[in-house]
Amino acid sequence: MYKLGFFSWSILMGLVIASLALHFIPLPDAAKLNTRPQAVFSYADAVNSAAPAVVNIYTSKTVTAKSHPLLNLPFFRRFFERAPVPQKRIQNSLGSGVIIDESGLVLTNHHVIDGAQEILVALQDGRTSNAQVLGSDKETDLALLKIELNPITSIAFANHKPLQVGDVALAIGNPYGVGQTVTMGIISATGRDQLGISTYEDFIQTDAAVNPGNSGGALVNAFGQLVGINTAIYSESGGNQGISFAIPLDHALRVVKDLLKYGQVVRGWLGLETQELTAQLKEAFDMPENVHGQVVVGVSPNGPAHMAGLQKGDIVTHFNGKAASKGTHTMRQIADLMPGDKISLGVIRAGQYVEFHATLGQRQIKR
Repeated sequence: MYKLGFFSWSILMGLVIASLALHFIPLPDAAKLNTRPQAVFSYADAVNSAAPAVVNIYTSKTVTAKSHPLLNLPFFRRFFERAPVPQKRIQNSLGSGVIIDESGLVLTNHHVIDGAQEILVALQDGRTSNAQVLGSDKETDLALLKIELNPITSIAFANHKPLQVGDVALAIGNPYGVGQTVTMGIISATGRDQLGISTYEDFIQTDAAVNPGNSGGALVNAFGQLVGINTAIYSESGGNQGISFAIPLDHALRVVKDLLKYGQVVRGWLGLETQELTAQLKEAFDMPENVHGQVVVGVSPNGPAHMAGLQKGDIVTHFNGKAASKGTHTMRQIADLMPGDKISLGVIRAGQYVEFHATLGQRQIKR
């Protein structure tokens, strides 16, 4: 008889023990082993959900071609038998919009319809309708239109979960008038301001390709829900360079609410001009490094801030109990309040902390 050596016997026993272990100990579920999320290979469902609510907008207006200014001077005019008569022509432009309610409400940019004498809205299914302007707000670059078509599909709004850098973003619009187009990217940044695009800025930045004609179109998430209104691009060539900006949905809906209720956006006004308390200004004011706020550089005569007692050189550190370190953010906070609302301002004056109370007035509309 063949006798197993010690090494062979050890191998045999190991195999027996392993066999018993496999028999009595259940293997983990294969689905549980695959903990990584599966990649998404298509956003067709998201696009199919959102695209019917994105429209093309065509506008026209009559413009007068001006003669050269030199022809207004008698010396130059005498060289011509008669000064040329300015000629009128029709100027056409295009953009995009989003149906936000099945009653026919269409949200777009102010600059898309500014000065237009005729506005034509074209749906994805080929139907068209002339549009009425219900209201427009230059300071946020938003406008609300009304079309008379039935039935129409409105877009779904994203929930209030904050956008995160890296979230998928789909831009839907009418670039260069070629027809409805979808591009994909990610959220590159949020809270972009001081861009010089509009008075109140808190933009979503994305690298989804956006070009002329996309203005007023939809920026949607991976589920086809609206998160913003495409508004502007950063470009040296006039075409897409991977930096575009959209107005966040919550800001846009606030404007829509006012346009429907008042026909304009009603904003609070404090009558205060400030600039950020920089390191250089802290040194000039002999302020500690840990102090943050805004230096008052202008106070409107008889405005709410003036009536409350604020002066040039005051350092505003708190607005309604919250830090006021960024002027653009505080300006938006004030604008979001209503005339007559009462606010508190924490101020450092001559090294002492003082609290002021003001009643907001109404910001005048810029034309």
